Amino acid sequence: MTWSIVARDPATGALGIVVATKFFAVGARVPHIATGVGAVATQALVNPFYGSRGIRLLGEGLPAAEVVKLLTKDDDGRDSRQVLLMDSAGRFAAHTGASCVDWCGHLIHDSFSVSGNMLAGAAVIEDTARAYEANAALPFAQRLIAAMKAGEAAGGDKRGKQSAALLIHGTQAYSDLDLRVDDHTDPLAELTRLEAVSREHWTIFRQFMPSREKPAGVFDRAVINAAIAKAQSER
Repeated sequence: MTWSIVARDPATGALGIVVATKFFAVGARVPHIATGVGAVATQALVNPFYGSRGIRLLGEGLPAAEVVKLLTKDDDGRDSRQVLLMDSAGRFAAHTGASCVDWCGHLIHDSFSVSGNMLAGAAVIEDTARAYEANAALPFAQRLIAAMKAGEAAGGDKRGKQSAALLIHGTQAYSDLDLRVDDHTDPLAELTRLEAVSREHWTIFRQFMPSREKPAGVFDRAVINAAIAKAQSER
């Protein structure tokens, strides 16, 4: 009842997950990322522990394929689950249970992977993957959303639309971008709007937040406001 992409931006090393579904508040359960560790998307009859346990196992240095085996091995509901993950080395692994609702399946590529269930057909994830590859010139967030829009044009979730989410982690322990559309008639369109709004103020402000390199960040409001005004004047 969902399709998603897990990807690493080759230009920056950022990790991203974008997901859409005919279900309420998909961003609260499907996407999980830990900076420097990896990413997990848990869906179908979602098992939230795949996210928390998956990140913990990846953090222990286990490769993606081994983590998938461990997550599904002890879960009696594994045949109704779908999980897609990437480890810190950029390796992908996925599981689509035999009882996931058709159409269901996954594709694994070098720098990204796509999976989905209860979809209109295989073209949903195939077109999603093609669009992601074709839009390499776009900024990472916009590239992820563009790919999902292609999947939606191919039929998307066969029940319809309701929610979508985009989660991106860069070099810091907190997210670069965490956007959620919990209940909307056109969630990917709304996600597109929110991403555009984020570039008006948030992505500029984010550069001054505390970081590993500068634990106090920049807290001079005049400096921050000047940078925001300059960026907005250049738009």
